[in-house]
Amino acid sequence: MKNTSLFLASIVLVSTGFAQNPKTIVETACTACHALNLITSAGHTPADWKLVVERMVAAGADVPKNQVAAVTDYLAKSYPEGNVPKAVIIPGPVKVSFKEWTVPTIGSRPHDPLATRDGYLWYTGQYANVLGRVDTKTGKIQEFRPPTPGSGPHGLVEDKDGNIWFTANSKGYIGKLDPKTEKFTEYKLPADAKDPHTPLFDQKGILWFTVQNSQKVGRLNPATGEIKVVDSPTKPSNPYGMVVDSKGTPYYCEFTAPKIAAIDPVTMKIKEWTLTNPDARPRRIAITADDLIYYADYARGYLGRLDPKTGAVKEWPSPSGHDSQPYGITVVNGDIWYSESNVKPNTLVRFDPKTEKFQTWAIPAGGGVVRNMMTTRDGKNIVMAESALNIVALVTISK
Repeated sequence: MKNTSLFLASIVLVSTGFAQNPKTIVETACTACHALNLITSAGHTPADWKLVVERMVAAGADVPKNQVAAVTDYLAKSYPEGNVPKAVIIPGPVKVSFKEWTVPTIGSRPHDPLATRDGYLWYTGQYANVLGRVDTKTGKIQEFRPPTPGSGPHGLVEDKDGNIWFTANSKGYIGKLDPKTEKFTEYKLPADAKDPHTPLFDQKGILWFTVQNSQKVGRLNPATGEIKVVDSPTKPSNPYGMVVDSKGTPYYCEFTAPKIAAIDPVTMKIKEWTLTNPDARPRRIAITADDLIYYADYARGYLGRLDPKTGAVKEWPSPSGHDSQPYGITVVNGDIWYSESNVKPNTLVRFDPKTEKFQTWAIPAGGGVVRNMMTTRDGKNIVMAESALNIVALVTISK
């Protein structure tokens, strides 16, 4: 789901190619599609406005080079950073170290990370139409470009043969890259499934995926190429993050509803659980070895847990408060790890279910909205993407 500020900057950057007063560009281009107060209510640091502009250029905005600096400067001076919640740092028994890499293409907006079996860290460069691969030992980064322009690579997952699968969020297909041959294959979705989001393999090698704004979920059989897509029962629900339990049942969270749902892997019939607070908006989910589902409540600033066996729900306020916007989430050795995406700087949060205590760290480069994270293949460490900062990271955990 695109950040509001990115939409705003996209509109700001449309111009005719002639030098203009930046204020005029904002007032005319912005109000063509949105009320002006959407710009005036946005606020960023100068560095963040620069990154926003770069992402829009990478996404294809028609911005003459001689106007980019002026528009960026105008935005930074006119709409400075507002009251962003400050990170709450809680000490604890676990130690972590961060290693961060800036990806080579400016404005890529790395969305999802992927830790592959061979030790590489992959990422989707959503706005630059690239898949990137980081050698975490040498720091070397290689980029692969899908043949369809503007595909909007989003979610990432690896199959048993080492192929990299991704959702083409902007072009309505599921893509596969063979890293050995660098060959791409596309699996086109039905016309009413326009924006595939999160992909995930089950234990039988079937690829499941959410289709966010189309209000659907689907599956793809890689052996045959067969695709089946079904409607999410609640409208709107915006199916978002996804996990698979120990029995092969896919679960997804509904970002515009207070619900988590399961898909019968045979019939594709969907069962929903309604969370206890009607304002809950789970954006990403993680699952433990005993099939308990933890969710990041983006709207309310909570960490929550659903037991699908009983329907019981329990919640804990996130350390940095109501506006902290918990987002990317994963499980490492039974502990829940997630990021608070709206604090300055973003935090990495650890929650111990046994003690129900939190520990937090400031992400060194700032985070820039950690939209997703996952464990490394040995289950010991974490990879994550720092979208707005054009950075991907490896977090090494020790006690």
